[in-house]
Order: sequence, then C-alpha cells, then structure tokens
Amino acid sequence: MNKAPEQVVDEILDLFAGPRGALHYGEGVTQLAHALQCAKFAADVTDDEEAILAALLHDIGHICDPTAEQMADDIGIVDHEGIGARFLLERGFSSKIADLVSAHVAAKRYLVATNPTYAAQLSPASTATLQHQGGPMTPAEVTAFEHDPLFKDKLRMRSWDEMGKEPALVTPSLESYRAMLLHHLARR
Repeated sequence: MNKAPEQVVDEILDLFAGPRGALHYGEGVTQLAHALQCAKFAADVTDDEEAILAALLHDIGHICDPTAEQMADDIGIVDHEGIGARFLLERGFSSKIADLVSAHVAAKRYLVATNPTYAAQLSPASTATLQHQGGPMTPAEVTAFEHDPLFKDKLRMRSWDEMGKEPALVTPSLESYRAMLLHHLARR
C-alpha cells in the first residue's frame, strides 16, 4: 500500500475516533480509551517510540477491518492481533511494532501457562477470549517464546494491555500521538 505518512496517520486516527473506536468488547473502556491508556503506560516507563506506538496500536485489529469475524459473546475480533499486525505492516510500520502487536495475545497465553496467579487477574473479557486464542501455551511454545529476542518487550506490552482498562484514567489525547506516528512513518 503506497499511502503518504500523513494519509496513514489520518486513517488510523479516524479509525480510533470513529464508531469502532467507541466499542467496548466486554471491557469497561472503549477501544480508543484502552489504546490511549496503554500508550500512556508505555510512555511513562520508556522513550522507545516503537514500544509506545505498539502499545497505542496493539488492538487496531479490532477496529480496522469491518468484515472481520467477531468472536462469540461480543468479545472482539478473531485473530485481531494478526489482522492488526498485517494492517500496520501494509501501511509502512516497522516489523518491531507489528511483532509486538501480533504477540500481545501470545504473551497472555505465555503468562497463563507460566504464572499460576496471572489467569485469576485477567478481566472477564480477557478470560473469555483466552480459549478462542488457543488457551495456555504448551511447554514447547513457552520455550520458543522465552527465546524470542523481543521476549521482555512482549511481556511489557502485555502488562500495559492489562493496565489499560481504567474507566476514569486521564490520558494524553489521540491527536497528541500524530507527530510520533508521522516521525516513525517518515523514517521508514
């Protein structure tokens, strides 16, 4: 896809600001609020723009494809992590961002498999989606995930995802990420 960076950024901001960004998918926050919260939590601990943008965009697969198959019980889009990663790669985002986006579900599966208390901390919607997403990782999947060069970044992404569900949290605006998005796409 050969869109100018400005067109890509406008498309993404319009998706989040539009009706699909207002969807909740079983959580106490909209897709837009969740994205902004995750990006805020990332920016609070790192200046890595790719990590911050991945946090902002990690659930874009829920809103970028209106033809995507919805899961049972209105809890989201099947393979939203893969849909989102492909959407971002097609628009010129880095492979690191796409990898972090595509792995935030795998990180949940890893943590459920390796941390006995993690599953109990998941929101009801996240618990419900776990079974659609493959359930806990197998021992072989755990080993492979632990050897991934972005292993720690993927776990951090998951922690921001879990934290980003506070109905009253104040965050920077969606528009405040325009310059960072443009900077990233212009460098590519």
